[in-house]
Amino acid sequence: MIQIDIDKCIGCKACEKDCPGRAIKVTDGKAEYAKKCILCGHCVAICPQNAVSIPDCDMEDVEEYDPQTFHVDPKAFLHAVKFRRSIRNFTEKPIPRDTLERILNAGRYTATARNSQDCRFILVQNRLEEFRTLVWQEMPGVLEHLKETDRSWHYLFSRFYERYQKDPKNDTLLFNCTSFLVIAADYPLNGALAAVNIENMAVAEGAGALYSGYMMRMVQESDTLKTWLGMDEKQVACCMLLGYPRMTYQRTAPRRKADIIWR
Repeated sequence: MIQIDIDKCIGCKACEKDCPGRAIKVTDGKAEYAKKCILCGHCVAICPQNAVSIPDCDMEDVEEYDPQTFHVDPKAFLHAVKFRRSIRNFTEKPIPRDTLERILNAGRYTATARNSQDCRFILVQNRLEEFRTLVWQEMPGVLEHLKETDRSWHYLFSRFYERYQKDPKNDTLLFNCTSFLVIAADYPLNGALAAVNIENMAVAEGAGALYSGYMMRMVQESDTLKTWLGMDEKQVACCMLLGYPRMTYQRTAPRRKADIIWR
């Protein structure tokens, strides 16, 4: 529920004009909470008097706008997007806990449909080797199922499993990452959007990431992995390998011309 400090409110109607659900009305020069809303926080963000709060949210985390620190240079941002690479070779150095928390915060603040904030971020680091072992233990059962349901995935995973059996260090699912992230959500698109910001933040922190469709399919196929991860009824939205890149890149990689239709 939204709370409005009437003593601070000056009746400017900024909150009323910006509310997407029309849940705030200004009556007799004071704003009032008119009906249940999605708690998007626009009213908190726009009020010039800081008169609005949402007690159910972490209000201590709200920051005042600072043009010096809130602005991202467009050219620098595009350079960062162009320069990022999908990382498959990581150093042994683990990403510190406080750095991981900042990286995950970029996902927490990502927009979600109807402000559902339904994403669950499952970060495997301390028990990564236990999880890695479990993944490969689950592979025979997954292969048996895929043999009947999806021959193309069965072929791919069979090749991966053959390599792993010959040399357990040849892990083409988790490689040598130091952290593994599963983003689970009621609406997978919300998790996919969060993943983009998480990767951008990881790069800003000097780390790197790999979106893993292979691990996503592996988790989807295994109830044992879902239970171990603590997904409950949420769907797998994205799986990411995280760590510090071992390789150093010298320039951006080329891309084909953009396929854009202007109307």
